[in-house]
Amino acid sequence: MRQNRRRMSSVMTISLIVVLGLSLSSIALAQEARWEALNSQAIVLYKQGKYREAIPVAKEALKVAERIFGPDHPNVAMVLNNLAVLYRAQGQYGQAEPLHKRTLAITEKALGPDHPTVATSLNNLAELYYHQGRYAKAEPLYKRALAIREKALGPNHPQVATSLSNLAGLYFKQGQYVQAEPLFKRSLAIYEKGLGPDHPDVAQSLNNLAGLYFKQGQYVQAEPLLKRAVGIAEKALGPDHPNVVKSRNNLAELYRAQGKYDEARRLLARAKGAPVGAVVSEQEARLKELINQVTALYQQGKHREAIPVAKEALKVAEQTFGPDHPAVATSLNNLAALYKAQGRYDEAEPLYKRALEVWEKALGPDHPAVAASLNNLAALYEAQGQYAQAKPLLKRALVIQEKALGPDHPDVAQSLNNLGELYRAQGQYAKAGPLHKRALAIREKTLGPDHPAVAQSLNSLGELSRAQGQYAKAGPLHKQALAIREKALRQEHPDVAQSLNNLALVYQVQGQYPKAEPLLKRALAIVEKALGPDHPHVAASLSGLALVYQAQGQSAQAEPLYKRALAIWEKTLGSDH
Repeated sequence: MRQNRRRMSSVMTISLIVVLGLSLSSIALAQEARWEALNSQAIVLYKQGKYREAIPVAKEALKVAERIFGPDHPNVAMVLNNLAVLYRAQGQYGQAEPLHKRTLAITEKALGPDHPTVATSLNNLAELYYHQGRYAKAEPLYKRALAIREKALGPNHPQVATSLSNLAGLYFKQGQYVQAEPLFKRSLAIYEKGLGPDHPDVAQSLNNLAGLYFKQGQYVQAEPLLKRAVGIAEKALGPDHPNVVKSRNNLAELYRAQGKYDEARRLLARAKGAPVGAVVSEQEARLKELINQVTALYQQGKHREAIPVAKEALKVAEQTFGPDHPAVATSLNNLAALYKAQGRYDEAEPLYKRALEVWEKALGPDHPAVAASLNNLAALYEAQGQYAQAKPLLKRALVIQEKALGPDHPDVAQSLNNLGELYRAQGQYAKAGPLHKRALAIREKTLGPDHPAVAQSLNSLGELSRAQGQYAKAGPLHKQALAIREKALRQEHPDVAQSLNNLALVYQVQGQYPKAEPLLKRALAIVEKALGPDHPHVAASLSGLALVYQAQGQSAQAEPLYKRALAIWEKTLGSDH
């Protein structure tokens, strides 16, 4: 679920000082008019999403401001901030950091350490560190900004709510959900009291709190918040505003997680063709629309149809942000995932590698996004049986996440699970077991015993036991995973089908075909309904059920299932796969 970093003060600032109190000559007035024109032009270009065009304009505005006002004037700080924001929008964090630091130094010197504008500068620098994954540096800055605003503006000011939301978002990102929840709730209460229950900022705050519940698998708590957020945003901004589209996308993502694909598709369809908002360029809006299409097609198993859309998304991302922006890495990753799903590994590999390079260059080698990219590339190698190439990538990903997020973060559990799956595939069961058990312990501790991620860990342990012939252990683990998924998701969710299939396999290898058959039939019905009749998962279910029929000597029932499975695979993957 997308976490909205709402009301960040890093947006382009029109002015910090409105009265200069100087008697200027006509030449000075002309210079000031030129500075104001340049600054305004940079702001307009920013709002149009034309970041590369805006940067030289902002640089010239900085040069003129320093000449007119001197290097330590608040107006210079304003232009420095604007230039830093432009660099950050392009993912050029190395260029942005010294500008934000100089902005902070100027405002502290000119206005004093406890001025609200200093809080804005602190917030902007913290936001940069947040995007770089430098959470330890961001936290004290967010806390100081919050303290300044509470003291200067009072505990119920909207800017205090902003600082609370920012700090909560930082904790959320690190998996510190217990610390994040009261901050999100207090932020929401301030917005509702100060701005009214139907203000757009209330909708954003609802989205943030819902995102926290979503991440913890608390879908029942998240859904009414997201529905209210959509209602508020549509009423306040109109049905096609970009913020409304974001809220709908969040609700659609919740529906997808619950297996409610029809509801999700309807919401995403309403998001298509939304006009450009005040700070979203036409290209950015187009990119978001394309990514939504790719996601929907991928989840429906329509990989070949998704590939040209993913290629167009990559093209738009490169045109909008340049070749080295994180948004380009995301598009590269999406296209690579589609090729991988089709077994086109040679085409996927260079895309995954380039995505990794972009993230390392833009965010640094120790950012969590780099760890995610390493996991993706490792999964590609693992799919080809290239375990020697996959293992060091998975180990590096785990080290990065433990360092950046702490040893008990859910993302660490996922990396542990991934490494455990690799060892299981290699038959190194003694190494796989402790990793899966640690992943399970982390998830139970951070997410609760009934979270779908806990079911994933139980499923992995069940498969590990089955691989070792420990069927008495495997069956109960798969049953427990199935029970969690049925409770947390829906009876018709594809993950429920996975648990049914795995439990059926335990029975099948023991020759208990009458127990396996109804489970496989139910799994087949679920994936057909949820994913459509031509999804590769349907083919896998058909093949599994056919094997059970064949094992019982029922060849007449098995043959049409095999033929249908083959037809699906040829259609989705190609006849030469």
